[in-house]
Amino acid sequence: RPIPPMLSERFDRALLLAAELHRTQTRKASGTPYIAHLLATTALAIEHGADEDQSIAALLHDAVEDQGGLPTLERIHTEFGPRVAALVAALTDTTKTPKPPWRQRKVRYLAHLEHAPAEVLLISLCDKLHNARSIVEDHAAIGPQVWQRFSGGRDGTIWYFQSLAAIFQARGPQQLAALLTELVERLSKLP
Repeated sequence: RPIPPMLSERFDRALLLAAELHRTQTRKASGTPYIAHLLATTALAIEHGADEDQSIAALLHDAVEDQGGLPTLERIHTEFGPRVAALVAALTDTTKTPKPPWRQRKVRYLAHLEHAPAEVLLISLCDKLHNARSIVEDHAAIGPQVWQRFSGGRDGTIWYFQSLAAIFQARGPQQLAALLTELVERLSKLP
């Protein structure tokens, strides 16, 4: 694995912005502060060679989609530069409020990943890996009712993760793609 460079005060500012933007947000029905997901995604990305811009984008990957749309993207551009803003935009499945239908957004995002640059794939894969881990853990804690949290229900959620795993197996960092594939196999066996 490449060793990422040390992180600067830019990363610190991004961490504060992520905390500010997501302060009142929790994970789907678990009550876990949303920042935990952003930190986990970022940690995975850093551990697998993300540079500082990628690390900042990992922290802010849901900011546009969940916390303000295009004005939030413009803020990210102003505060962290065009590359971070482009990465965050590439990780966002919609900037619209209300959001378009779930399946439509997911099909479009999957098509986007087929051609996305490696720097985007790394962050997206870390995001999806943490999401899959969370679903497996939540299923162990509360059982099949975990699927009620998701717009796609059980079948749609499994379809989406299987589709993601296939793309990442073909294009993504192989070690992380293998971990996601293993988790998706576990998900597909859950009632």
